[in-house]
Amino acid sequence: MSAVNITNVAVLDNPTAFLNPFQFEISYECFVPLEDDLEWKLIYVGSAEDETYDQLLESVLVGPVNVGNYRFVLQADPPDPSKIREEDIIGVTVLLLTCSYMGQEFIRVGYYVNNDYDDEQLREEPPTRVILDRVQRNILADKPRVTKFPINFQPQAGEDASQAGTQHQPDAEPVEPPPPPTISSGIPICNMDLKAKTVQSRHFC
Repeated sequence: MSAVNITNVAVLDNPTAFLNPFQFEISYECFVPLEDDLEWKLIYVGSAEDETYDQLLESVLVGPVNVGNYRFVLQADPPDPSKIREEDIIGVTVLLLTCSYMGQEFIRVGYYVNNDYDDEQLREEPPTRVILDRVQRNILADKPRVTKFPINFQPQAGEDASQAGTQHQPDAEPVEPPPPPTISSGIPICNMDLKAKTVQSRHFC
């Protein structure tokens, strides 16, 4: 049994403009006190074919983590458009929310993201160059893909990976015990085993 259970992830301010920040309200419970912080990452998939276009939007450390229920809001800047190929800005891509402990990733939540123009005429007759100010981002919050990984929450000395370069998030807010584990709109957390060589297999699992 995992020492940490993600009970809910709510996508805030969605849909919204492509250039607006991402906001996720994350709720989780911890069953044993942890010696180290939890590391949360938000990754934007810039290309289905080439992972070098992936962008790490945010990496924060949350702690201390004692037994109890917690909630905090993770906010991240939008992806840098200059690092995305022009043809990949409009259309469907993937956003990844991950959590690790001492360098070990134990959960990954993937969302499909649809980027399209906010105007019907622009959608029917898209301009040659993307007009970023008119692009709207819609995270499909009710259809997450969740993968859990078994890890050792009590590794021996020297087993944890370096966490240099991450920011430290203020302590998460303790909350009352939440309802049964779900992601977004009542979607149960489950393990996904996707074998196809697609964006899903490369990023979700």
